[in-house]
Amino acid sequence: MLIELMKTVAGTVIDVLPIALIIVIFQVAVIRRKMKNISQLVIGFIYVLVGLSLFLVGLEKALFPIGRLMATQLTDMSFIVGDAIDAVPGLLDYYWVYLFAFCIGASTTIAEPALIAVAIKANQVSGGAIGVWGLRIAVALGVAMGIALGTWRIVAGIPIQYFIIPGYVFVVIQTYFAPRMIVPLAYDSGGVSTSTVTVPIVAALGLGLAETVPGRDPLLDGFGLIAFACLFPMITVMGYAQGSAWLALRSRRETEPSDDNENTGE
Repeated sequence: MLIELMKTVAGTVIDVLPIALIIVIFQVAVIRRKMKNISQLVIGFIYVLVGLSLFLVGLEKALFPIGRLMATQLTDMSFIVGDAIDAVPGLLDYYWVYLFAFCIGASTTIAEPALIAVAIKANQVSGGAIGVWGLRIAVALGVAMGIALGTWRIVAGIPIQYFIIPGYVFVVIQTYFAPRMIVPLAYDSGGVSTSTVTVPIVAALGLGLAETVPGRDPLLDGFGLIAFACLFPMITVMGYAQGSAWLALRSRRETEPSDDNENTGE
């Protein structure tokens, strides 16, 4: 365990060091200003290395095996058909897989550090117009629906292009009707939703399904869930903004007649 931890730390240093070097080079050679609080920067850099290393080890030892194990157990023939050994399971017989995919997609997205950071910044920049929890829940619902639909695609064996192409066509059409303020954030939400927590579990879930569902190829069918997790948050975030705008407009229309009546009475 210690050897694996040290290897992970070494790999994290290799990954993070170029970022630190670029910052230092631009600070010294381009901006030409002396770096302040060097001791705090070094301590913070060490914190980042330790935190990322422990997080990556946790993903490898816990989260990734969970997704693969749950996919294997939920698609086991004895679990699906019970005592009817000769029975051939249909698409609806895998309902526990779809439910697990929905729940795990929502929960992992809620815990995404990248999404939390983006939601906080969006709330600050918009002056509170975009709620932190409203955005996080909208993105989580999109990922949950996307992964659930993606698992159904794996079980059904339908090519992925029949889902992704119409989905992005719908996103393009929805872009024209969504509030302009939310469109860039909605497009970014598809990327931040598939980060360090969601990707390992979703990838393991897809590969586990493709390996255990009869007639599925892990290479052809096991991948693609991440694409669903990127697509559907754009739809739900723009839908969240459209719904909020519609409710605000409806509330404004309901208050306007009463204001007119009060002015007439006076």
